[in-house]
Amino acid sequence: MALGHNRPKLAENYTEDTWLKLRDAVGAIQNSTSIKYNLEELYQAVENLCSYKVSPTLYKQLRQVCEDHVQAQIQQFREYPFWGSLDSLSFLKRMNRCWQDHCRQTIMIRSIFLFLDRTYVLQNSLLPSIWDTGLELFRTHIVSDSAVQKRTVDCILEQIEMERNGETVDRSLLRSLLGMLSDLQERDVSETLNGSYLHHVARRLEEENDLMITLETKIICNIPVAGLSTLLDENRVTELALLYQLFNKVKGGLPTLLQFWRDYIKSFGGEIVCTPEKDKDMVQELLDFKDKMDNVAQSCFTRNEGFINAMKEAFETFINKRPNKPAELIAKYVDSKLRAGNKEATEEELERILDKIMIIFRFIHGKDVFEAFYKKDLAKRLLVGKSASVDAEKSMLSKLKHECGAAFTSKLEGMFKDMELSKDIMIQFKQNQSEPSNIELTVNILTMGYWPSYTPMEVHLPPEMVKLQEVFKLFYLGKHSGRKLQWQPTLGHAVLKSEFKEGKKELQVSLFQTLVLLMFNEGEEFSIEEIRTATGIEEGELKRTLQSLACGKARVLNKNPRGKEVEDGDRFNFNYDFKHKLFRIKINQIQMKETVEEQVSTTERVFQDRQYQIDAAVVRIMKMRKTLSHNLLVSELYNQLKFPVKPGDLKKRIESLIDRDYMERDKETPNQYHYVA
Repeated sequence: MALGHNRPKLAENYTEDTWLKLRDAVGAIQNSTSIKYNLEELYQAVENLCSYKVSPTLYKQLRQVCEDHVQAQIQQFREYPFWGSLDSLSFLKRMNRCWQDHCRQTIMIRSIFLFLDRTYVLQNSLLPSIWDTGLELFRTHIVSDSAVQKRTVDCILEQIEMERNGETVDRSLLRSLLGMLSDLQERDVSETLNGSYLHHVARRLEEENDLMITLETKIICNIPVAGLSTLLDENRVTELALLYQLFNKVKGGLPTLLQFWRDYIKSFGGEIVCTPEKDKDMVQELLDFKDKMDNVAQSCFTRNEGFINAMKEAFETFINKRPNKPAELIAKYVDSKLRAGNKEATEEELERILDKIMIIFRFIHGKDVFEAFYKKDLAKRLLVGKSASVDAEKSMLSKLKHECGAAFTSKLEGMFKDMELSKDIMIQFKQNQSEPSNIELTVNILTMGYWPSYTPMEVHLPPEMVKLQEVFKLFYLGKHSGRKLQWQPTLGHAVLKSEFKEGKKELQVSLFQTLVLLMFNEGEEFSIEEIRTATGIEEGELKRTLQSLACGKARVLNKNPRGKEVEDGDRFNFNYDFKHKLFRIKINQIQMKETVEEQVSTTERVFQDRQYQIDAAVVRIMKMRKTLSHNLLVSELYNQLKFPVKPGDLKKRIESLIDRDYMERDKETPNQYHYVA
């Protein structure tokens, strides 16, 4: 049986009936009502119509139905009184709802007419797809309406402006509407891609970018320095990090912020250093301030090298505004941390504190001032046994050596060496001691060049002490001929065994306190004048000694009349009724607060040492160069000297060397010098 090649003809009203069915389905979709027919049945109906060459008619009919529906939608945007009474947000919400409904309807309609879209429409390049037809109709009849378009754009811009002013807006709504405008312009963009549109887009983007930069620059440049100061004062790291990000967006912004930062550190730090009332807490405040600024640089300024260097430069500037004082106070601060009795920190914490101090120390120009005060305090700690930890002492010495070189710490290391050698000498002395003594003597042999200079003070020692001194002197000089021993009673201390009504006690006292207490072995009561004559102790020192024994916490002497101060007519007797819970009692000497004269004396010694260093440097340079102009000589000196010095001081030292015939002026050119061999 042969197969027939002719397709069966459609029923007479099939095309019309099928279209009516499809139109009802499209209408149901557009009106959001239920579709009477099965979607698969509708899809098959479209395929049947396309198979019988009805595609052109079907496409036109579908387009017309969709266009009629879209045209009807414009009325909701033109109704009175809706147009004038609806606020911008409500208008945009209605526009967005209309757009979302249109997109959803177009997708469903396309799913029914998919066969038409993939055959007839695809084969005709001039025809837009069903989706593009939907976009075109919405653009033509809704968005292109001049009144609707203007209102839509104005309302979107109004919402953007509100957000820029800090108000909350519906971002998802704006995103949807901007997406709508983008979708509806897509065909226009593709059609004009090689035309003026690209230039228009580029120009608008550039204008917007320029506008943003101008606005940001104006906003950032209007941030007052006082505002930054407040943020730093209150340590508001979150806002500081945000400020850094804002300044980083603007050309020239970071240098501006950097200058604010540098000025703030100089101002705040200068107030700490240059206010004498703050001297007591200066070093701790400097350490806290440095920690705070380090934290800001690290967590807010992203460890920007420029900001870290500016901070170092600012610290170095303000800390040297007040010569010598910061160096002196840093030395005293170190002393307070290394002295025995400092229970504030563990060894690890003490090490961290010393590391932080070294950072501040690094900024100081006059490091020789620090050395002078540090050496004086170190001597007290070593000689009186007040050092908290030998390891901590040596750690600090190692840090100073690493920072300033071996020459800086040579005398300090010599002090430690003296203490160790003294222990060995005392072992040998006790082994060689032939005659027994009631006194157990310990002597520290101090090399004069290493230790601070002490004012010699002659006192009257008991005969047994004098005899023991002579025994030691003969022993020592027998082993080290050519050396000279000079006793320093101001540095001596002793442990005395005493008897009270409560029982026996041991008193840990200074040599001056010892001499006073030993007098009461010979008598019951003495006047201050009698004690002065017997001991030979200088008046001021004696009054402080008596005050510590009769007016302090451990009153082993009674003073008559009673009082906190020692006066010339006072008399003293031994306090047999003295009680204390401890067996060994340390009676602290009343410390004379370091007077202005002593501080000036230490500073003057530093100044004197500097003069010697300048003289030596001038002679060294002239000996090598033979002839040199004044300016070149001064320049060479600044390169060699490690402490701050004024040109006027250098000129005085040069004049002094000329007077002493180390060098001479050129007879024809007074500004030139010659070395005199």
